[in-house]
Amino acid sequence: MQVIPIHLKKDVHVNSNLADLILSSIKNEKQQLTSNDVLVVAHKIVSKAEGRIIDLASVKPSKSAIKIAKKRHKDPRIVELILRESRRIVKMERSIIITETKHGFVCANAGVDKSNVYGDRVTLLPANPDRSAEKIRQAIKKQTGKDVAVIISDTFGRPFREGQVNVAIGISGLKPFKDYRGSKDMFGKELKVTKIAVADEIASAAELVMGKIDRVPIAIIRGSMYENKQGSAKELIRKREKDLFR
Repeated sequence: MQVIPIHLKKDVHVNSNLADLILSSIKNEKQQLTSNDVLVVAHKIVSKAEGRIIDLASVKPSKSAIKIAKKRHKDPRIVELILRESRRIVKMERSIIITETKHGFVCANAGVDKSNVYGDRVTLLPANPDRSAEKIRQAIKKQTGKDVAVIISDTFGRPFREGQVNVAIGISGLKPFKDYRGSKDMFGKELKVTKIAVADEIASAAELVMGKIDRVPIAIIRGSMYENKQGSAKELIRKREKDLFR
């Protein structure tokens, strides 16, 4: 399997054509897409292109945001955006705010992020990451004829583990799981629960070459094993009734 970094020389702006930008960047790297490649795209450039950028000067924090911000030592304007982007607060401890976003993701700060954006601004998660992935995929297929899968990725922390990993928050052109349930292991025992989140694994593999400060928001994954059918990142969200910790 190959993991190929694709550098981006230009910053992404509102209404940038991401498919054109991705393809020109791939060409600049003297690479080319082949069918069944997986294209992993950092959510930050998707959010920028879709106008999910907020100038903090335009944000008027509510009383609730001001109260939380004072107690958690955070910018009340950012707390206000976290509240707007969330269905509910899962946990607040020290300066950490864990929420369930409107998408259903459980993550820090509802994905509101101040990094890699100029000025006193923040980015929000794409409004519909699956749709964003599908749009990129179809545009690339139209221009190149190549049938690739697309994953929109973001960096999440993990319960009971230090550090962060990339996960899939938007998917087009692949099923997010490889399901071994019902098959037999090497000793003939039936597998009962093994269901591998391949979309998250591919996103995490891509992060090995993407980094956060190297202007590599795109990676091509070649030779990975996945089911070439339509899926959704929503399938990766554990239902609340099955979650032991909510």
